[in-house]
Amino acid sequence: MAEDCAVGSEAFFTASVIDAERKIVMRYKVLIVEDDGAIARTAAAYLSKWGYDSIIADDFSDIYKLFMSCSPQIVLMDISLPFYNGYYWCERIRKISKVPMIFISSQSEPIDMIMAMNMGADDYIVKPFDLSVLTAKIGALVRRAYDYQEHQEGLAFRDAFLNLSEAALYAGEKKVELTRNELKIFQTLLEHKNSVVTRDELMKRLWDDESFIDDNTLTVNVARLRRKLEAYGYLDCIETKKGLGYVLNE
Repeated sequence: MAEDCAVGSEAFFTASVIDAERKIVMRYKVLIVEDDGAIARTAAAYLSKWGYDSIIADDFSDIYKLFMSCSPQIVLMDISLPFYNGYYWCERIRKISKVPMIFISSQSEPIDMIMAMNMGADDYIVKPFDLSVLTAKIGALVRRAYDYQEHQEGLAFRDAFLNLSEAALYAGEKKVELTRNELKIFQTLLEHKNSVVTRDELMKRLWDDESFIDDNTLTVNVARLRRKLEAYGYLDCIETKKGLGYVLNE
């Protein structure tokens, strides 16, 4: 049985799934945006048995910020919420991400389902619902969205979100465009944030059949990335470790 523990404003249920094809542990995070605590906790507990990490929202004033901070692979979204409804948050999230999203709602009118789909939802479940059906729908979306993919769609950094498919960093309403090399450098540093990444590791990540990255080229690209981040208020986040490499300070 997964252990329920409070961390800040979120509750986490931790579990793992082993992908037999790639022989590695796959962990998928589900963000549950549901203001009925009993429903949210019951769904999270059930999903944990099937290998999902569930993040339960309990502060509904800024679901967008919560989404960026936890980078989930699936979102369960209620329609009727405090502050702003689920349609609003779906529209905000869709501006930066194509993450699979299922609406869960007691509203069963066709117009509600149509509106949810038009806003960008991938599926719609009417409450009360069968937990096994919910799990099956999540599993189907996960297989379609993430099977055979090598990386996540996005990574969180402070109050920003790095969209890998767009090669852009979203900082609030601002969009920071990155070059191919800047994206690979930032992604690598993010994947090892608060730890030293050597220059050799970065050059191996950047090198491919079309280009060769030498030591000077790496220095230039890191400097450009650093300037872009500083222009949007992220000062001193990339630290140079002389003779070693770089550290991205969270």
